[in-house]
Amino acid sequence: MTDSESDGEFHRKAGSLLNLAGLDSEELPTVVIKIGTSTIMREPEPNVNKTVASFGSVSEAAGLVLDENEGEIAISTLALLTDTILTLKRGGFGVVLVTSGAVGMGCRELGITRRPTTLAGKQAMAAVGQLKLMQTYADMFRLGHQPVAQVLLSRSDFVQKHQYYNAQNTLLELLHRGVVPIVNENDTVATEELRFGDNDSLSAFVAGLINAKWLFLLTDVDQLYTDNPRDNPQAEPIKVVKDINELKVSFGKPGVGGTQWGTGGMTTKIVAARLATASGVTVCISHGRHPERVLDFVMSQSGRRLGTVFVPNSNKNIIRRGRKRWIAFGLVTRGSICIDAGAVQAIRKKKSLFSAGVVSVEGDFEGDSAVSVVDEL
Repeated sequence: MTDSESDGEFHRKAGSLLNLAGLDSEELPTVVIKIGTSTIMREPEPNVNKTVASFGSVSEAAGLVLDENEGEIAISTLALLTDTILTLKRGGFGVVLVTSGAVGMGCRELGITRRPTTLAGKQAMAAVGQLKLMQTYADMFRLGHQPVAQVLLSRSDFVQKHQYYNAQNTLLELLHRGVVPIVNENDTVATEELRFGDNDSLSAFVAGLINAKWLFLLTDVDQLYTDNPRDNPQAEPIKVVKDINELKVSFGKPGVGGTQWGTGGMTTKIVAARLATASGVTVCISHGRHPERVLDFVMSQSGRRLGTVFVPNSNKNIIRRGRKRWIAFGLVTRGSICIDAGAVQAIRKKKSLFSAGVVSVEGDFEGDSAVSVVDEL
């Protein structure tokens, strides 16, 4: 097959998928891929002395720790990820990569075996590690002649309306020019009050910001389960989540990542899925050691799909791009207003809220502040 024939096949598959989804084939979707620290960095495991030959495949051996005293970079996994993104690009898709790993990389560079607990310590490690992380990605993509760009965002970039739109315009311009934006939180300058805290939430914000069609959250399990499969062997896999509000799973404490280097966990991914699906983005949780599985969802109709798909909200419940989406996802809430049943019905009918319907108020806020409106239940 020639290069032109190969590209034509990619476009044919992409067009077929869009037709099934009821989208214009001329408007190819953008794919956001989030890769976590648990995939980029590997901690020592009991099988550290196993040889690569003892694994069933190269992808199973990816991330095998070479030094039992520190995490190693999973080069094989990053190579698979790079190849997956290049394949999507050849198919005409825009791709944004949201990556974690700066703190872990920084610790590795300085020979530190434990993640810092102080904000200053984490920011210092991020400053060291971000450079190494981008060098690694740049070297990988350079082999495929694919230009990349570093985009560092903080929570404050979404709070101010002009910064929100500046970030949006920059990302869209990079995609228009065929560049792969590599996004990470700007940990070096972020404050505790205005931090995403985990890149699952950041990826959901980015997906909504650019109106992406897909958001892939690559983690250390194949898919979402009814319980933590590490602790409960009876946990059952979940293939599709049609209504995230009816999802009932147990994962213990939020923020417990797959390795000591990470900050996320399955709970943060569910929160991210809730944010993204509200913006009309289809979300998929899949295994980070197998980034090539992204292609099975986006470009293949063969049914070989291993992961959990979160179906986006119905059209009437999607928060469209623009001011409403900025208010919903960009602003940080400063308090909450509890209202009675009558006020709830009025708001659902898109009527105004009057003081007579207010039951109680929490927080300290003023005009133009964002607040949560909750019912008495």
